[in-house]
Amino acid sequence: MGSVFADITLRNGGDVTNVQRGIIQEKDIRMVSLTALVDTGAMTLVINEEVCRQLGLAIIDTRTVYLADGKEAFCKITEPVQICWKDRITIVYAWVLPGGDEALLGVIPLEDMDLIVDPARNELIGAHGDRVMGRLK
Repeated sequence: MGSVFADITLRNGGDVTNVQRGIIQEKDIRMVSLTALVDTGAMTLVINEEVCRQLGLAIIDTRTVYLADGKEAFCKITEPVQICWKDRITIVYAWVLPGGDEALLGVIPLEDMDLIVDPARNELIGAHGDRVMGRLK
């Protein structure tokens, strides 16, 4: 199986909340569209400093993490970020790795959006087809 990528849109979670509260307009939500590597070895959304800056995200915590090569790295944790993939959304805290150039879409947002990697087609798909499970409507 080769690498799987997903076109996603990231939105500042605080801005999304402020639209719902009538504080700002939808057009004022800070967002970035990018192609992320789907990484089932990563826990959550991983972004770089530039994406964090473009989204205007505040840093709310820091921690040491283990990278794929086994090395430790220091990363920042952001306020909530909304991830949009096709018609599915989730909100997570993003991890910001310094010097990183590629966004990673990890297992927590994949699970929450009911997505899996299809190894035969080498793409991201709905675990239950087009039907999103686990979401109350």
